[in-house]
Amino acid sequence: MPVSISDSALQVLNTVFGYPAFRGDQQAIIEHVAAGGDALVLMPTGGGKSLCYQIPALLREGTAVVVSPLIALMQDQVQALLQLGVEAAFLNSSLDAQAQREVEQRYARGELKLLYVAPERLLTERCLELIGARMPALFAIDEAHCVSQWGHDFRPEYRQLTILHERFPAVPRIALTATADAPTRNEIVERLNLGDASRFVASFDRPNIRYRVVEKDNPRRQLKAFLDGHRGESGIVYCLSRRKVDETAAGLVEDGVHALAYHAGMDATERAANQQRFLREDGVVMVATIAFGMGIDKPDVRFVAHLDLPKSMEGYYQETGRAGRDGLPAEAWMTYGLADVVTLAQFIAQSESGEERKRVERAKLDALLGFAETTACRRQRLLAYFGETPAGPCGNCDNCLDPPQNWDATVVVQKALSCVYRTGQRYGVGHLTAVLRGEDDERVRALGHDRQSTFGIGAELDARQWRSVFRQLVAAGLLTTDEEGYGTLRLTEASRAALRGSEPIWLRRPPGKAERRAAGRDGGAARTRQSLDIAPHEAALWDALRDARARLAREQGVPAYVIFHDATLLAMLRERPQSLRELGAISGVGERKLARYGEAFLGVLTAF
Repeated sequence: MPVSISDSALQVLNTVFGYPAFRGDQQAIIEHVAAGGDALVLMPTGGGKSLCYQIPALLREGTAVVVSPLIALMQDQVQALLQLGVEAAFLNSSLDAQAQREVEQRYARGELKLLYVAPERLLTERCLELIGARMPALFAIDEAHCVSQWGHDFRPEYRQLTILHERFPAVPRIALTATADAPTRNEIVERLNLGDASRFVASFDRPNIRYRVVEKDNPRRQLKAFLDGHRGESGIVYCLSRRKVDETAAGLVEDGVHALAYHAGMDATERAANQQRFLREDGVVMVATIAFGMGIDKPDVRFVAHLDLPKSMEGYYQETGRAGRDGLPAEAWMTYGLADVVTLAQFIAQSESGEERKRVERAKLDALLGFAETTACRRQRLLAYFGETPAGPCGNCDNCLDPPQNWDATVVVQKALSCVYRTGQRYGVGHLTAVLRGEDDERVRALGHDRQSTFGIGAELDARQWRSVFRQLVAAGLLTTDEEGYGTLRLTEASRAALRGSEPIWLRRPPGKAERRAAGRDGGAARTRQSLDIAPHEAALWDALRDARARLAREQGVPAYVIFHDATLLAMLRERPQSLRELGAISGVGERKLARYGEAFLGVLTAF
C-alpha cells in the first residue's frame, strides 16, 4: 500500500528534523505544495516557515530552489540543513569562482535537495539556464514582502521573479513572509502572478514576546537598567543613526556588556566579523541600525530594544520578531520621545519619494505613534493593525501588567491647543511649554508671548509632563508636526472640537517627580527580567549542556544554535533522558543529530 504524502511528511518531520508534530497550518501547507500546488504563506517569525518548503523539497523529485535576499540567511539555513544530513548549498557573492562552479556542478548532477540563491543572481541568464538544466522540485520565495514598493524592505528584483512561472509553469511556487498586511499580501499575489495560489495566513501573534514602551528620558541610563535584567543574554539594540550606534556600543562596553556595533558605514570586514560573532557566540548584544537583522536566523535572541522610534508598524513588528524565535520568553523594549517623530517626519519630507509614497509613509508613522501612546493592550493594537482581532488583552505587555492611569485632561488639552494657536502655530514643544508654565525666558519675552493670554496658565504641570501631553496630542491627531520636519506644532481639523470642549478627552497621566524617582531607582530591571525558569539546583547542568554545545560548535565552526536550540537543551534539562532512546525522543534532536551528538550530551546528562 503506497505511503500517503501526509504520512511521508510526518516521517520526515520526525526523523530528519526531530519534531514530534506539526504546528498550525504547517501540515496543510506542506501537503499542498508537495502535491504540486502554489501557496502564499504568512506566518510569524519563529512559526516554522522554513519547514513549509524544506519538507516538500525532501518529498519531491529534484532540487528545490530557494530565493533568499541575504547572504547571512542562506548560510544559516544551509549550515542547519547540513547538520541534519540534508544536501544543501547556496550561490552568492561570498563564494569564489571555484566554489561557485562546484555548487553548479553538484546541482547539475542532481546531488542537492535545496539550493539557495539571491534574487539578483537567479535572474541572470546563466543561472536560469543552470536551473533549467534539471526540472526543479519547487521554487520557494522567502521574504516575499520585498516585492511591495510600499514596504520597508523593497527589493526591485523581486518584481521580476514572475519569470520563474513563465519559464517553469509546471513547478510549484511557495511565497513566504512574516510581515505583510492585507494590501501587501494582495500586491505579492499580483506581482508574482500567484492568483491561483492557496493562501495560508497564520496569526501574527508572538505570545512569548513581552512588549514594553517607555518615555525617553536618559536613554543610556534607561537602556542600562533594561539590560541589567538580561545579563548574559543575546539581544539586539536598534538605533536610528550610525553615530548613535557607535556611541551606544562603546557605552555598553564601558558598562561591562559584551556589545558590538553594526552599520553600513563600518568597514565591510569588521561588520561581517561582528555579525559572525553575534551568530556564533552566546551573550552578545548587537547595537545596530535597521540594516542589521533581516534574515538573521538566530533563535535565542532574548530581547530587542529600540532606542529610537522605528519607521512603521511593519518595521517594528519585523525587528521585534527577531526575538524569541525559539518560542521561549523574550522582550521587545522601546524608548521614544516626540523628537523621534520630528526626525522621522523630516526624513519623509526630505526624501525624493513622490507625494503618494510620502503620504503612505506618514500614515505608517502615525500608526506606530498610536501604538506607542496607547493605554490599551499593546498586542491588541499591534494585531489590529494587521487585521487581526484577538479575544482579549494579552496579559504580557506593560499596559496589561501595569495598567496606566488615565485622567480627564480636557482642560489641559484646551490650554495646550490654545497656546499653539495664540503663538501662531510656529513653535515646538520646548517653547510652548515655557509659555504655558510662565517661565522667565528671554525668547518668550522677545516674541511677546509673555503677554499672551496663555502665558502661565499651565504651571500645574512640569516640563516633562507637558512633553507627555503634547506627544499624546500628536498621537491622537489633535496636533501635527510640520511637514518640513522642524518640530513646530500645528492644529488639525480634529482640534476644533477639542477646543470647544464638546467631549471629554482622556490621556495617560504623565508621572510626577516622585513617581519618576521611584521608577529610576529600580530601573525597571525587576519588571523586565526575563527567565527561562531555571531553578538554582538546575543551573550547573544547564551550564554544562551549554558548554558542551559551545565546544562542538567551535570545533565545527558553526553557530551554537545549529547544534541544538536553547529549547532543545531546556527539554533535556527538564526531562533528564538517561539513554540514547530517551534522548532521541526530545523535540529537535532527530536521527542524524542523535547519531552525531547523542553520546556527548548523554554523558553530560548522566553525570548529574
